Amino acid sequence: MGGLGAPEIILIIIAILLLFGGKKIPELMRGLGKGVKEFKDAQNGENSSSSEEKPKV
Repeated sequence: MGGLGAPEIILIIIAILLLFGGKKIPELMRGLGKGVKEFKDAQNGENSSSSEEKPKV
């Protein structure tokens, strides 16, 4: 009890396709991937180059 089987996963995928459409899903996945990468970088203590840039005055 409580596990996700193949029929449940297929229904979830169909619902996501209906809600967002096929064109929007790659953009959502790209954003999710960037967020996970930033989280891992922050967790490892690595700084991105954009946060190290000093503002021009």
